[in-house]
Amino acid sequence: RIEAAGGRALPVRMDVTDLQSIADAVAHVETELGPIHVLVNNSGVSAPKRMTEVTEEDYDFVMDTNLKGAFFVAREVAAQMIRHEVKGRIINIASVAAHKYLGLLGVYGMSKAAVVYMTQAMAAEWVRNGINTNAICPGYIETEMNRDHWETEGGRKLIAMLPRKRVGDVADLDGALLLLASPQSHFINGAVINVDDGMSCL
Repeated sequence: RIEAAGGRALPVRMDVTDLQSIADAVAHVETELGPIHVLVNNSGVSAPKRMTEVTEEDYDFVMDTNLKGAFFVAREVAAQMIRHEVKGRIINIASVAAHKYLGLLGVYGMSKAAVVYMTQAMAAEWVRNGINTNAICPGYIETEMNRDHWETEGGRKLIAMLPRKRVGDVADLDGALLLLASPQSHFINGAVINVDDGMSCL
């Protein structure tokens, strides 16, 4: 789709839990396409369990990807933006779970709450370099990871509890995402935008 629109697309493999993989991926992108101007920092895994059942392996699995991985991806890209004097945009993908408890997602919510704070810390530190850092907190969005869940009894019960009894589509994030990636966001820095159909108001 990018190439059909006249752009250039470059798929690059990256493991956000491996710092060398992050550095290699960013270097490869810069070699092929030049300095990075926009980062959509989207990594997320979950281990749905009651807090008393969470193992150390579960905890590390979630935190290593959702928080540590997100931090080091943003750090690597920001360092290169600063080196190239790019007035860049970093958009961290957090979650409505950063603001309210969602059943069995305590550790996931903890990781995304930390991403919100991370966003504000990055915004404060990197603003002097012309980098704007913001976060989006999606509500329940249908993805490849959860698509089958919405057809289960538990999934249908959850949908019935949502403000308009529906889950979102990935495209529902486009408005906020495109704004934060655009030059029109030059005065938006450190913002945390809920895109959740009103779920966080409940």
